[in-house]
Amino acid sequence: MTALLWGLPGDSTMAAVHTELVRFGVPVLFVDQRSVLDTAVELRVGARIEGAVRVGDSVVDLADVGAAYLRPHDGMRVAAVRDEPPGSPVRRHVQEVADILSTWAELAPAFVINRPSASAGNGSKPAQLREIAAAGFAVPETLVTNDPEAVAAFSTRHENVVYKSTSGIRSRVRSLADDVSLEDVRSCPTQFQAQVPGVDVRVHVVGAEIFATRIDCEADDYRYASHQGLPRPRLSATDLPDDVAKRCRLLASRLDLPVAGVDLRVTPDEEWFCFEVNPSPAFLYYQQATGQPIATAVAGLLAAAVTCARVA
Repeated sequence: MTALLWGLPGDSTMAAVHTELVRFGVPVLFVDQRSVLDTAVELRVGARIEGAVRVGDSVVDLADVGAAYLRPHDGMRVAAVRDEPPGSPVRRHVQEVADILSTWAELAPAFVINRPSASAGNGSKPAQLREIAAAGFAVPETLVTNDPEAVAAFSTRHENVVYKSTSGIRSRVRSLADDVSLEDVRSCPTQFQAQVPGVDVRVHVVGAEIFATRIDCEADDYRYASHQGLPRPRLSATDLPDDVAKRCRLLASRLDLPVAGVDLRVTPDEEWFCFEVNPSPAFLYYQQATGQPIATAVAGLLAAAVTCARVA
C-alpha cells in the first residue's frame, strides 16, 4: 500500500510530511503539480472506485493507495501552464487531472487529509462560525454586509472593529480604525467583528493530538506584524485547559477534518474565543518556532492508515 501526496515539493509543509513518511518507510507517490503535464489519472466510479495514477514512469493503482495528503496548488499558475491561452489542450489537461483527483479524494475508501468537501467549509467564514459556536467556543459579534450604513452603526456599538474576507481566500485582518472608505464595502460583502482583546493561540489538531502555540504580538494580524512596523511575533508552545482542548477536537470532528488549524484568542478574563478553522494549515512555521513534532504526527496518521489498509 502507498501514501499519495498531491501538491508542490517546494511547499515546506508538504515536504516535511514527505520526509517523515520516508523515514517511517512508507511508499509514497508524489503527484507533483509542477510536472502536471507528465501526470495522467484514470478513474472509474461504480460499485468500486477503480483507476490509476501515472506520474512520469511511475504508475500506481488507486486501489493500492491507503492514505492521501492533499495540499493542491492552483494548477493554472504553474510555470508550464500559466501562459497558455484559455481553453488550450494544456489547460484542459490540467483541469481534468485536478477534477479527477478531487473526485477520487472525495469518494475513495482511503484515509484522506482532508477530503475536498470538508475543506470546502472554509469557503464561508459565517457558516464556519456557526460550527465553531456549536462546539462551545465564544465567537465575536459579527456582521457580514455590503451596506456602509450598517457598518457605521455596527462600529458605534463596539470600541474597536476588525474586518476580513468572508471566503477561504487568505486575507489580512485589519482594524476599521485604519484609513478606509466604507463606501468600498458596496462592491464586496465583508465580515466585520468586534475586536477581542487577548493573546492569540494557534492550535493544530492532528487526529486526537493537540499542539498549541501561544503568539505574543501587538499587531491586529500577527502574520503581518512587519507591515505595521511592529516587532515580529513571539511563538511558544503552550498547554490548553482540558475543556478547551476537548472543544478543539470536537470542532475538528464536526468539520470532518483529521488535521486542522484552529485560531483561538484567550482574553484577560480567561474566556476562549475561536475565529476560524484552517483545513490545510501551513504548520511548519509553528513547528520550527516551537519544536512541536506536528509533521511527524501528520505522517503518523497517514502511516497508520496505510498499515491498516495493508492488513485489511
